[in-house]
Amino acid sequence: MKPTLLILAAGMGTRYGGLKQIDSIGPNGEIIIDYSIYDAINAGFGKIVFVIRHCFEDAFKEKIGNKFDNLVETAYSYQEVDTCVEGFKLPKDRDKPWGTGHAILVACDLIHEPFAVINADDYYGPDAFKAIAGFLTAKDLSCNDYAMVGYTLRDTLSEYGSVARGVCRCDEHMFLREIIERKKVEKTSTGARYFEDDGTEHALTGNEIVSRNMWGFQPSIFRHLKVSFKRFLEDRGNERDSELFIPTVVDELIEKEKAKVKVLCANDKCFGVTYRKDAANAAKCIRLLIEQGLYPENLWDQS
Repeated sequence: MKPTLLILAAGMGTRYGGLKQIDSIGPNGEIIIDYSIYDAINAGFGKIVFVIRHCFEDAFKEKIGNKFDNLVETAYSYQEVDTCVEGFKLPKDRDKPWGTGHAILVACDLIHEPFAVINADDYYGPDAFKAIAGFLTAKDLSCNDYAMVGYTLRDTLSEYGSVARGVCRCDEHMFLREIIERKKVEKTSTGARYFEDDGTEHALTGNEIVSRNMWGFQPSIFRHLKVSFKRFLEDRGNERDSELFIPTVVDELIEKEKAKVKVLCANDKCFGVTYRKDAANAAKCIRLLIEQGLYPENLWDQS
């Protein structure tokens, strides 16, 4: 059975100032998602599921088009503030969904096989997709064996502002022992730092292994997410900006010994588009990868 790729594309791009998921970075109008899908197909993924919002559905589908319809199955799931809340009374001033953990949960009815998760606005590279596909198709996995592709923190930071990263602690066999979501991580002259919600600053070396939300899951993760999301709504559902993050759910599963998470390494250059100025760097990186022969000039030209 071929694994599925779940692409989280429901973010509204507040810091970017628009729908960064569909802004072009390639020479023929390709967007970051195009390169991820290209790499995923070559790595053996058999289906793509997009998580989007109804408010930009038309624009998103117009940009995606039917360019890879003959290459891979596609499906859509919708992350809205009232999705999967199961009777929870929504706060009157809540207008955005509930974070990346919620984004995975809304696709539960569409995925019944091992699957990978990525962000729509990050580039991961072909080695990362091969690594996660190899893990997901291994014959000796249990239902709670998961994986994460790890990156070195300094290689994942924006030059133009702070980002969120799951900072990891691994054992000697590269199994995840702890992952903590840090929301305000930025570069410094000596490495990196992050700020807590109260403004407290903490230094980082920049050498830490971090998550960029490239995960490999079994369908059992949906059962765990349903429990975590229900508890999250009970505890924090009345906060206007509260979010359930994937690392928070995974960290709890590890602590309670309900899952094992293997940290995989990839040698690709990684980059993302958090801020509008990041887009120019992303376009330069793609141009260089094309010149190196990693991608064709026209990604989906099947002539």
